[in-house]
Amino acid sequence: MIGPREPDSDTPQPRFVRPYVITRGRSLPDERELSLITLVTAAEDQRQRPRHFSPEEQDLLRMCRGGYLSVAEIAGHSRLPMGIVKILLSGLVEGGHLVARPPVPAARLADGEILQEVLDGLRARFG
Repeated sequence: MIGPREPDSDTPQPRFVRPYVITRGRSLPDERELSLITLVTAAEDQRQRPRHFSPEEQDLLRMCRGGYLSVAEIAGHSRLPMGIVKILLSGLVEGGHLVARPPVPAARLADGEILQEVLDGLRARFG
């Protein structure tokens, strides 16, 4: 029987950490809570009780200190999968370390009939 292959001592081993280790087993937040375009920034009041942050959480906090970034931008800069970023951000928002601003709702489109009436009125007035 052939046993597991021993890694070469000269070859650097890639550092691989399972996602559930990084997220501490937490699940994805609701899509309405953190969408791709939700803006996130560091909280002004950092006097929350001290907490040990993982290296990934520290990176996210450092990124968000510079101003508002979207969840998609944070995922791109951190090079972490989107799901992991959402889980970590959700925990930091719940802990009061980050502030999330929901995206601006889409504007309601104007009624076509009203626009036509305005156009007809302008044509009648200015020819």
